[in-house]
Amino acid sequence: MKQLSLSRTILRLTLGLFIAMPLALQAAPPTGYPADYQKLIDAGKQEGKVVIYATTDTKSAEPIVKDFEALYPGIKVEYNDLNSTELYNRFIGEAASGGGTGDVTWSSSMDLQMKLVLDGNAVIYKSPEAKNLPSWANWKDTAYGTTYEPISILYNKRLLKDDEIPKSHADLARVLANPKFKGKIVSYDPERSGVGFSYLTQDLKNNPNGFWDMAKVLGNAGVKVYTSTGAMMEKVSSGEALLGYNIIGSYAFLKAKKDPSIGYLYPSDYTVVMSRVMFISKHAKSPNAAKLWVDYILSVRGQQIISDKADLFAIRSDIKGETTMANLSKLLGTGAKPISIGQETIEFLEPRKRLDFLKKWQQALGTVK
Repeated sequence: MKQLSLSRTILRLTLGLFIAMPLALQAAPPTGYPADYQKLIDAGKQEGKVVIYATTDTKSAEPIVKDFEALYPGIKVEYNDLNSTELYNRFIGEAASGGGTGDVTWSSSMDLQMKLVLDGNAVIYKSPEAKNLPSWANWKDTAYGTTYEPISILYNKRLLKDDEIPKSHADLARVLANPKFKGKIVSYDPERSGVGFSYLTQDLKNNPNGFWDMAKVLGNAGVKVYTSTGAMMEKVSSGEALLGYNIIGSYAFLKAKKDPSIGYLYPSDYTVVMSRVMFISKHAKSPNAAKLWVDYILSVRGQQIISDKADLFAIRSDIKGETTMANLSKLLGTGAKPISIGQETIEFLEPRKRLDFLKKWQQALGTVK
């Protein structure tokens, strides 16, 4: 009888363990989150997926997507990799048609993102993680900066000597006077690339007295312009180009780890720092899953993945490692010039200012008179 009683006790304990196990495996709200956050998780799982429109390339985003799906089983991420101008045009086209847009828009073209936000396309959502961001990276709990990425100068280590590599924006004139660089410089096309336009206008803001002279130097050297970071890095890697100007530093860092021909540096006079801006669309079909995605990206867990596996440079000051704001702040000091998120971000998107800037740029490059 004692043996039978013992068997029944073991059976009850075993059944209790199996019943409790699914509950233990459910995603629980992180520590410090609102008490009713589980309701948001449940609602996100009911929606079943979240649609992301992003400029971060699919390969870099893959570890982020996988970790989110592991954290929230039952929510599938539909990830759309677009260039910045394509993303903007797709969003406004879909919003105008009333057919719905992506749930979350995430772009490295900070000015185009803020244009969408200021035009009323985003919802207010106060993330529990908002308090952990720099003040310049949160616009009214509507648009959030998610990364801290320096804009770099890329070069071919095999084909250039140290004194042929410009160490600052001011040093470009000396280096590019060498006929060796004629037709061997690449950069973004500001007319077709949102990020290209954004970074050049930031150069103008940070270097108002010397920017147009620098633009003429690039024009005299026969700079070739592209919309794709990957294409430019391949040109430099192969030796078809020797130098890449205003290249996103996170991509340069990742390329240099794999390609011994690639070197990069952050200009010593000032380094523009961009942040991929994220917002939840007011047209979102999965608004709850979208909130979970935003919270995840801004969380310690998400930021550590962004730094360690996506190499996109974490924006939170409590994340340690090479690809983090904390490390870059030590390297760049006051030379770091992060682009603030707000009304001023879209200054040069005003039609007259944009046209005036592009006309002067074309004149500097010698493509128009």
